[in-house]
Parts: sequence; C-alpha cells; structure tokens
Amino acid sequence: MTAPVFVVEHFDAGGGGRYVLDGPEGRHAVSVKRLRAGEDVVLTDGAGRWADCVVLDTEGKDRLILQLDSVSEEPAEQPRVTVVQALPKGDRGELAVETMTEVGVDAIVPWAAARCITQWKGERGVKALGKWRATAREAGKQSRRVRFPEVAQAATTKQVAALLAGADFAAVLHESGDAPLATAELPSTGDIVLVVGPEGGVAPEELALFEEAGARAYRLGRSVLRTSTAGTAAAAVLLARTGRWS
Repeated sequence: MTAPVFVVEHFDAGGGGRYVLDGPEGRHAVSVKRLRAGEDVVLTDGAGRWADCVVLDTEGKDRLILQLDSVSEEPAEQPRVTVVQALPKGDRGELAVETMTEVGVDAIVPWAAARCITQWKGERGVKALGKWRATAREAGKQSRRVRFPEVAQAATTKQVAALLAGADFAAVLHESGDAPLATAELPSTGDIVLVVGPEGGVAPEELALFEEAGARAYRLGRSVLRTSTAGTAAAAVLLARTGRWS
C-alpha cells in the first residue's frame, strides 16, 4: 500500500525537520486514517511539490507530527492532456472529474455546449465549479498524485475553439469520425486537447467551428459511451499511446 497523500500550503519545517500537519488534513490523518508513529506520509501542494515524511507522533485528534527532511519537485508531464468536458446532468460531472483525475488528465475545462441540459449560471455555476475542483483535489489525493489537474472556468463554444486552435493535437469525440482515436498520430510534447460532447452529442455548428479551428473528429469504438465516461476512456487511450503510462 502506497503512502497516503495530504495537501498542504507550505513545507516550512521547524528545527530538525519537525513538521506539524493540523487543520482538516491533520484531523483526517489522526482521526480517520489513524496514522501512527513509523508510518509513511506524502505531503504535496497539488502543484508538483511534494515531500516524503515519517510520522513521529500525534497530538490530540487533529495534529500529526512528522519528520520532513527535503522537498522535491515533480516536473509537468508531456504531452499535456486537456479534456473539454460538456456539462453532464446531476452528479455525473463529478464522476467524470474523479475518473479523469485518476487516470492522469492534466486539465479539465467545463463546457456549456448547445445541447447541454445542465447550465451553470450565477450561484449555481459557482457552486458546481467548486464541486468539480473539490472532486479533482480529493481524487488527486486518492490516486496518489502530487500534481492535481487544473479545473478551469466554464468555457463557451468560441473559447473551446480558441483552445483547440492553439493545441498541437486537437480532437473531438464524434460518431462521424472517420478514424479511431487509437490510431491517431500524437505529438510527444506540447498540448493535446480533447472535446467530449454532451449526451445529445456535439451540434453540427459546433463541430464545424471546431474543425475550422483545426480539430478532427475521432471515434473511440463501436459502442457509444456516456459523456461522463467517454473522457476517461479516451484519456486512457491517449496516455497509453503517448508513453505516459509506460
């Protein structure tokens, strides 16, 4: 079993490398994980900085005393994989974020597609975005990542087209695709941007705009996946083919 991951804002240790993990993360470590002296722990800021630590002791119900000797930096993966995810219904958005985080996606862009039933407006949109970001954080910890995916503000179709135009490889999952994603020629560095449409599919005018921006329509296989699982399946194909899973 790999060491549990906890998120911190800083790595400032006292004399002799003594570090105190407190607050919600400390409470989780002490009262939920029930960590004890001698066990290993990983601290991270979620942006690539991390440290291997050893538990020295606990204090009360929310303070974990650790030995922290040095901090390391994990470089960003190449190529960078961004998934533009159309807004699903209900809690399927969090499911998509959770599983895409687990497989290793680098960035997730919520997209208010024309055929999306769900729309993020006002306080509802702020709350929904907060849930996506919290899900990415928790899934990053659970999957032992030290560089969590960025979850951007919800994008319009024009903003998605601009993102595709700047990518080194731009793809839209669509049934009209004349080539499987599994055989696409992928770059070894740079930006890969993948668009996943809503349950009703990418509208013709959206697909035309994306193709004008340089994207190509690809298919995954014979079966049709739900929007909440298509991004994860496609990301797995990309990560395996680019060598990031090797």
